[in-house]
Amino acid sequence: MAIKTELQYASLDQLYLDPTNPRLGRNYARKDLKQSAVLELMKDWTLDELALSFRESGFWPHEALLVVREDLYGKPRLVVVEGNRRLAALKQLYDAANDNPATKKWAELAEDLTVDDHLFRKIPYIEIGSRKDIEAFLGFRHVTGIKEWKPAEKAEYIAKLIESSRLTYEEVRRKIGSKTPVVRQNYIAYRLLLQMEDDEDISLEHVEDKFSVLYLSLRTAGAQKYLHIDIKADPKAARRPVPASRLQGLARFALWLFGDEKHPPLVKESRRVDDFGFILEHRRAVEYLERSDRPSFDIAFSLAGGDEFEVVRLVDKASDNIELALSRAHLYARSEKLKLAVERLGIDSEQLLRLFPAVRKAFLGELKRTKD
Repeated sequence: MAIKTELQYASLDQLYLDPTNPRLGRNYARKDLKQSAVLELMKDWTLDELALSFRESGFWPHEALLVVREDLYGKPRLVVVEGNRRLAALKQLYDAANDNPATKKWAELAEDLTVDDHLFRKIPYIEIGSRKDIEAFLGFRHVTGIKEWKPAEKAEYIAKLIESSRLTYEEVRRKIGSKTPVVRQNYIAYRLLLQMEDDEDISLEHVEDKFSVLYLSLRTAGAQKYLHIDIKADPKAARRPVPASRLQGLARFALWLFGDEKHPPLVKESRRVDDFGFILEHRRAVEYLERSDRPSFDIAFSLAGGDEFEVVRLVDKASDNIELALSRAHLYARSEKLKLAVERLGIDSEQLLRLFPAVRKAFLGELKRTKD
């Protein structure tokens, strides 16, 4: 790895924010993005908390910035690859010390600081030979590690490793410490997002913020079936996950998941994503969704047999709980509270059995034989 191990120091004006940082968002990150624009995009990244830490404790050497020396804006620059929040916080603090605070709070944070303060003149950094030399570190730290990126940022980074570095799913898994199916699903979800961008009929206003919903939907058999997606496809086959014959279905799918300016999303909570996948497995429910301008999730779920599924789940859960209680109920045979609970259970069970005469008859017959 071409990484210099010695700690070096630079002044604030020698260090540059990374305009290609994935956290800036796919619609903004690009090599020619001006530093002022990068800083503006980062203003809501709780930079003030870092600035307060700098004021109280200084810039610790073990938090040194990781930089690459590369061409930026026509000249070789020291570009920060890891530590952009720290650098942005220092830049905001510097502007405030230079009588140009972004807010009143920044003015307060910069009180008694001067532009030639040691904090701005001696910033620790370690130089890296190239961005590829730090890919594994960034992948673990931000995809599976302690400083995780947002779901869309993770997926974009995984896609970059696969496409720019020509890595397989397994190779990416080893680099970032994840699991191969997770890597593959992230890649396919990201490529699906790009495919949505190419479709003028799809509103993407809220898609990136709800990328986790898109990711979760792809694990359901219903979504895979409706969109004709091969969730086990290799990177080459997954570059356009949805075939051309299903692009109209993709537009409807995006509308149901995310809505647009005229329609609220059909799936309003991420916990209902699996239920949405269940709906997409059933023809009657799908036909209802496709013909309705404002379909109801509950109606679609009912048409798919979801009510039956839910009732079965509730009864199964009740049975599981009873089996669990039976293992300890004998310890509380004299408990009045338990007696009342058992009485309620008996009444409810009797009513449920009456709905299934054959089951009730067999149950009573077995009960009678046990007594005999």
